[in-house]
Amino acid sequence: MSDKITLARLTPDNIDAALALRVRPDQEGLVAPVAKSLAEAYVHGDTAWPRLILDGGRPVGFVMAFFDIRFDPERPGDRPRSGLWRLLVDAGQQGGGYGRFAVEQVCAEIRRRGGARATVTYHPGPDGPAGFYARLGFRPTGELSGGQEVAEVELSDAP
Repeated sequence: MSDKITLARLTPDNIDAALALRVRPDQEGLVAPVAKSLAEAYVHGDTAWPRLILDGGRPVGFVMAFFDIRFDPERPGDRPRSGLWRLLVDAGQQGGGYGRFAVEQVCAEIRRRGGARATVTYHPGPDGPAGFYARLGFRPTGELSGGQEVAEVELSDAP
């Protein structure tokens, strides 16, 4: 990992590189491909924030955040939430700090927009990313969303 890690908007110039990103085969059931994320970003409009993770201009991953979305529209008392919607670090780039960088940038963007906490959902189980998110300060809320665990971090506690 270099000191030139950035997040970039998706453009006609980098879309093919984003679509080529792949997790390891054993992780394919844990995170949707970039194409699905971009389709979701398109239909959700301004609430989605898709970004390419670059290291020195080289694509190494993809992150997508969401801002001020109601967690469950069937529960009228539920508060708006912002957080990490999708994180994918290319199979050959994992373990290099790119995921941590992306989560920190999402948390910074939530803070910039006036948010006080960040939410993430993930597949539970021994092969899932619960430990990764716990190391970044996310704590399970006890809720499930679409079969996924929900965890949050107060941004005053986040990296």
